[in-house]
Amino acid sequence: MKIAVAMSGGVDSSSAAALLKEQGHELVGFTMQLWNQRRHISVDENGDPLPSRCCSLDDVYDARRVAESLGFPFYVLNLERDFDESVVEPFVASYLAGETPIPCVACNSRLKFASLDRMAVSIGCDKVATGHYARVEHDSENNRYRLFRGRNHWKDQSYFLWELTQEQLSRALFPLGEMLKSEVREIARTANLYTAEKQESQEICFVPDGDYAGFIDRWLAHEDRASETPAAGDIVNTKGEKIGRHTGIHRYTIGQRRGLGIAHEKPLYVVKIERLKNQIIAGEKEELAQTEFTAKGVNWVAFDTPAEPVRAFVKVRYRHEPAAATVYALPDDRARVVFDEPQAAITPGQATVFYDGEEVLGGGWIEKD
Repeated sequence: MKIAVAMSGGVDSSSAAALLKEQGHELVGFTMQLWNQRRHISVDENGDPLPSRCCSLDDVYDARRVAESLGFPFYVLNLERDFDESVVEPFVASYLAGETPIPCVACNSRLKFASLDRMAVSIGCDKVATGHYARVEHDSENNRYRLFRGRNHWKDQSYFLWELTQEQLSRALFPLGEMLKSEVREIARTANLYTAEKQESQEICFVPDGDYAGFIDRWLAHEDRASETPAAGDIVNTKGEKIGRHTGIHRYTIGQRRGLGIAHEKPLYVVKIERLKNQIIAGEKEELAQTEFTAKGVNWVAFDTPAEPVRAFVKVRYRHEPAAATVYALPDDRARVVFDEPQAAITPGQATVFYDGEEVLGGGWIEKD
């Protein structure tokens, strides 16, 4: 087959390319230039760009070296403007609304995969391959493409792919879906790839220091929108009584315990963020638990929108252990999720994914109450 390969510059995508090349496929490599470091927003105290191990210029160079080593053509797609509009601006808006977004989901499905899929179709590629730890299979009886977790559950990345459409899944290829990380690195070593020992990225690529609030402050200033920076306000308990002050709602997230600056007989956690009142609501650990929430932007992968309630195991964040729940489809691509047992820190802005064992049934975005 002729396959378009997404080349991130890391060991996973490099090994996926090496594996496909060994299988005899015709490859065309693509890297996406996303975050414009020349804007000097993610910088250190000296004004120098902070180092990043994802989507940086160094990653572009590493991807090119791998493509040259394996002997297939390589191209760079400049998607900086699209990245700003589709990922960065919604990320900032979500924090300003009192949510805690996960931009990597939208980036993977709406930008990276969608852009590469369009390019692949335009040049006659049969498939689009990435280094994700996930699996896709075709159900010939129902003529539907089904998405599954990677065999290595610790590395499983199906959580980031629930927005993929049936058309996109029909062309998706995940060569690493059955593998362990150790096996992937061994493929890279055997192929003598430059990226074989490269460290993994753990942070959001445009916030490499993990200081989300600091990034938002700098981004708003850079865009001449500093007046939108959230102001200080009150921290109140669940009874509405003032117990402290916060320094801006974008500096807090549901479940946060550190940094509240409040003396209390038991540890206090952020249990809710009220943007309109500019308040942080703090409570004890048991007050973090919820049994239900509503999701928007729901995409059903395994079947069309169900008319009946669906039993599933549901994640409310990437490292959350899926918990038993009933999912009720609602109008306008929404759903109501009701857990069998209360779950802690269900956070607006995060992605939620519905599973049946290994299979991804669908997913959505957690709404504010």
